Amino acid sequence: MIESRERDRAVKAGHRQMWALGSYATVAAEVIPELGENLVRAAGVGPGDRVLDVAAGTGNAAIPAALAGASVVASDLTPELLELGRALAARRGVTLEWQQADAEALPYADGEFDRVLSCVGVMFAPRHQAGADELVRVCRAGGTIGLVNWTPEGFIGQLFATMKPYAPPPPPGAQPPPLWGDEDHVRGLLGDRVTDLVLRRQAVTVDRFAAPEEFRDYFKAHYGPTIAVYRAIAGDPERVAALDHDLAELARRHTAGGVMRWEYLLVTARRAG
Repeated sequence: MIESRERDRAVKAGHRQMWALGSYATVAAEVIPELGENLVRAAGVGPGDRVLDVAAGTGNAAIPAALAGASVVASDLTPELLELGRALAARRGVTLEWQQADAEALPYADGEFDRVLSCVGVMFAPRHQAGADELVRVCRAGGTIGLVNWTPEGFIGQLFATMKPYAPPPPPGAQPPPLWGDEDHVRGLLGDRVTDLVLRRQAVTVDRFAAPEEFRDYFKAHYGPTIAVYRAIAGDPERVAALDHDLAELARRHTAGGVMRWEYLLVTARRAG
């Protein structure tokens, strides 16, 4: 049991370090800013709602929820992201709570929130059922759970598939993040604890990158998981060159007319009971 707890602490420390690499705030602001706004609209967030954004990062969903008039708590495992989010919220003129918290063990009471959101966040917690259980637990009966998750078949899901052969093996028990973008997987995680489950595949249009190599270099500089993989193979120039090639080719295959479409699964559900 002690070894298990120590291993879990090490896994969480690794996650915090990974997401602190580069500048996820830049990716969220420059590439996928509308994802959080789409989620807030789909979840019906409005004035007077008590909202929790799980694995909030820099507030891609939390800040739009606050702008919609809700009382918002933004929680994330990585304090560096919370600090950036706090500064961003101040620039947007909104106030919300920022709290460091583990998505698999949230420090909130049962049924504390009217709406529980996560925008490409909880999907990265290693134990999917534990994360799903917490989303349900902290949502009040009749409240709304809303999620945006990258799909396995979409561009970001394929990005992780492309990086996998170059990455260190995942910790025991960890599940691939893009599984959260599979409809059957989400149904299984939430089960009969929710009603009115709606699963919609949508896509964000990305036209920021003039060439596949520009996308690759941008993610090498800004996206924590990509930076971590490159660090793991930094001592092997041949593998670095191979990953450079594979990421550029992935972007090339997913670009048409200078535009990329990054597919995600939009999930909304009502807490049963």
